[in-house]
Amino acid sequence: QVHLVESGGGLVQVGGSLKLACAASGRTFSTVTVGWFRQAPGKEREFVAGLSLNGEMTEYADSVKGRFALSRDNGRTTTYLQMNNLKPEDTGIYYCAGRHYSYPTRRAGEYDSWGQGTQVTVFS
Repeated sequence: QVHLVESGGGLVQVGGSLKLACAASGRTFSTVTVGWFRQAPGKEREFVAGLSLNGEMTEYADSVKGRFALSRDNGRTTTYLQMNNLKPEDTGIYYCAGRHYSYPTRRAGEYDSWGQGTQVTVFS
């Protein structure tokens, strides 16, 4: 089992930046591929970004390409989501999720571990 904890959310003005972190722990955390999702009020949870297990492949939703970037620490325990040029439509609860496969997927149902979420609010 993998335990995931997000941090770094907050209140930011349009055009600002935030860096979210997803810390993984547990017996099998080193074999987990991490994906980021977000959910706005009244909307379904949507895929934001994902990082392959070896850290060499990233995938982004079209709405965040060029503004968001994934990275990971050398110990592979923490995955980061750098969010730049934030827009009001980026507002929502951001979740990291884990799956025991080499590559991320955009389908939320294919992840078996989830963090508690961190709130991101972008205001104008």
